[in-house]
Amino acid sequence: MINQIENLDITSVYTLQLPSNTNSIALVENFIDELSVKFGFSDLLYANVLTCLSEAVVNGIIHGNRQRPDKKVYINLEVIEEKQFIFTISDEGEGFNLNSLPDTRATENLTGRGVFLINKLADQCIFNSKGNELELHFKI
Repeated sequence: MINQIENLDITSVYTLQLPSNTNSIALVENFIDELSVKFGFSDLLYANVLTCLSEAVVNGIIHGNRQRPDKKVYINLEVIEEKQFIFTISDEGEGFNLNSLPDTRATENLTGRGVFLINKLADQCIFNSKGNELELHFKI
């Protein structure tokens, strides 16, 4: 499942290409399970990574790629000295304006809650200016 594309002394890079359908979430879960075993994730790290990646991929599939079968969602992972994980999740959609999301704390606003969760659970969360790529940092 994990496609290791580069193995350096202090850094490893992995990649995963997902079809734009919700069945891809099972592939994300398998990917995180394999990483957890390989790197010995704590329960908290496992839960945070799984939640953030699942939310990001679902957003990419549904909102970004609009579930178009000709488009993919990509996950790249850079592992730095087995102490820091940097995930980059991108889709082939038009993106969105992060500042246009409504206040997710208001009960009537359901849009944007996944982004809110991601921001709370990851150590660092960076969106590109187009809004179709997200970089998530997790420290062990």
